[in-house]
Amino acid sequence: MAALRETVATWDRLQQQIQDALDLLELAEAEEDEETLAAIAEDLDALAREVKQREFHLALSDPHDRGDAVLSIHAGAGGTEAQDWAEMLLRMYTRWAERQGYEVEITDLTPGEEAGIKSVTMTVRGPYAYGYLKAERGVHRLVRISPFDASARRHTSFALVEVVPLLDEEIEVKIDPKDLRIDVFKAGGPGGQHVQKNATAVRIVHIPTGIVVQCQSERSQHQNREMAMRILKARLYALELEKREQELARLKGKHVEAGWGNQIRSYVLQPYRLVKDLRTGYETGNVEAVLDGEITPFIEAYLQTLIGEAEGEPVTSTS
Repeated sequence: MAALRETVATWDRLQQQIQDALDLLELAEAEEDEETLAAIAEDLDALAREVKQREFHLALSDPHDRGDAVLSIHAGAGGTEAQDWAEMLLRMYTRWAERQGYEVEITDLTPGEEAGIKSVTMTVRGPYAYGYLKAERGVHRLVRISPFDASARRHTSFALVEVVPLLDEEIEVKIDPKDLRIDVFKAGGPGGQHVQKNATAVRIVHIPTGIVVQCQSERSQHQNREMAMRILKARLYALELEKREQELARLKGKHVEAGWGNQIRSYVLQPYRLVKDLRTGYETGNVEAVLDGEITPFIEAYLQTLIGEAEGEPVTSTS
């Protein structure tokens, strides 16, 4: 109820501000007050920016879009090169979240043998975190001269990004305790006097689906188990949604890929510099900014396609 009231109050406020500006504009034009006209133009620019931002929120109609997200990155085939790419994506999303004012917590991380990471799972907390980050689901492709290749050859690396909503504890996802295998182990640490002497880290295997989640970021085994269960619930919920979407697509006659899906974005550092989203056509040559977390234009371009689809209008994207 509070969220709905806030939404209505926001649009009512915007409508009133626009009406006030129109009334003031009429008076300023009658008196030929150039200073006031300039101030009104400034105010209207700010209003237009806010209306545009609120318009994007229209694409975020899923019940979980307003809430927090669980984002996971998995290195693809390619060994050290792919693991380094996964770590680059981790940095990119962390920087983006910081700019949004979101709170980020890494709940599980598996480092690579030589460099980078094999996988990482993190929670991102903040308004519309899931609504925005769901635009990032899919395979991300990197093309560059490998820093790990003594011959300085060009390599292509892949990493999979998964995003699911962080469900509230009140949301019911039926999990039979008999379907779970729960292991506890010592959490990793820097060593020395800080080495973990007690088994506080928790790994949960959901036997029917094969889903494995683990958490070692909290101080106690109970807290780690609680967070791991929340992540498991989120992934089971996402799996059920995927099954429903596949069934709907089957009934509509739409082809559904059996794998993880196609790549959604290419990051090319060699032989030219370009980041391009293959779903929307949005692209930019400022690769450094994107890898430093400037991915909001890509997310908004994707949300714009959702708005266009909802309105039944063709959507074009520009860089």
